Amino acid sequence: MKYFFTITIIAACIGGGIYLSKMRNNLDTNIVQDVTKTPEPSYIVTANVPLGGPFNLTNHLGKRISNQDFKGKLMLLYFGYSYCPDLCPSELSTMTKALDLLGDKINDIQPIFVTIDPKRDTEELLKNYVSLFHPKLIGLYGNDQELNEAFDHYKIYAAKTEDRGGDDYLMDHSTFTYLVGRDGKLISMFRLGTPATEMAKEIEKHF
Repeated sequence: MKYFFTITIIAACIGGGIYLSKMRNNLDTNIVQDVTKTPEPSYIVTANVPLGGPFNLTNHLGKRISNQDFKGKLMLLYFGYSYCPDLCPSELSTMTKALDLLGDKINDIQPIFVTIDPKRDTEELLKNYVSLFHPKLIGLYGNDQELNEAFDHYKIYAAKTEDRGGDDYLMDHSTFTYLVGRDGKLISMFRLGTPATEMAKEIEKHF
């Protein structure tokens, strides 16, 4: 039986699990009021407001990419950053395992990693980073305007935390994995910590 869980965009890629700030608490409250009404325990989240939309970014090979390039395929999106010490690599590893469980069906799925940290996640760095996970995974980056448009469509929260100056900082950000349909519309979201088996079962329903 499928349950629905209150959308709470709270997770930080910081060792030790320190998650909250006053600004983020205010944002989370607004999103919860807008997106969902009935909290029930589940790994799968279905939004009650439209999420998802077009994007125009650049991939880790330097090619311009838009959502239209994947029309007719399912998309599996995760927003994070390569310097994340724990949660991002864990969630991308889960995505990889789920795709492996789907066998030949992965031909109709495009896994995507969108950076929230374009200052450090250069094209070359993203190329090396995505190679650590599923061979179909592509990394996307863009300028602030391009990324902010994508963030807005998916209600992504991203902000520096523990900034020590220069390039020495961590990021606090949303941690859902998004399943997008062949028509470009959001189907569902996977909460942080969703087992690969559960992710694969949900994706398989849409073949």
